[in-house]
Amino acid sequence: MSTESFSIRRGTENDLPQVLALINELAVYEKAPHEVENTLERMQEDGFGPNAIFGFFVAQLPNGQIAGLALYYYRYSTWKGRSLYLEDLVVTQSQRGKGIGQKLFDAIMWQAQQDDCRLVTWQVLDWNEPAIAFYKKLGAELEDEWINCKLRHAQIQAYPTTPIP
Repeated sequence: MSTESFSIRRGTENDLPQVLALINELAVYEKAPHEVENTLERMQEDGFGPNAIFGFFVAQLPNGQIAGLALYYYRYSTWKGRSLYLEDLVVTQSQRGKGIGQKLFDAIMWQAQQDDCRLVTWQVLDWNEPAIAFYKKLGAELEDEWINCKLRHAQIQAYPTTPIP
């Protein structure tokens, strides 16, 4: 996929420094820069190690800069089967409004088609009106009945468990 001003391609390990910079830019936009704990080393292992757990597409400008990112992984729905989860769709602020987000989303949908996924899911913050409008334009269902839950690393480590043989 390519246009005159950028191209969309599958991400590589060499892209990770710019990808991590985009993740940090997103965290600032979402008013949570202190929440980013991920590291380049962890992303290398998790994305390109023997048990890789995520994939991604990037939007690359002619000068080689990465202007956008769509990072995904697979989930399994007990009701539907194989599902693709879009963890983040990010376009650097200076490149927004140029169709990059649409092309990255198109790449995610292409991947889901290739893998015969039954669902594509993602989250959007309730105050992120530009993203909400973008997803509504795509025909996405924005649900309000499901509540997201999470335990953080310290909570996971402190959770009382019994070894499973």
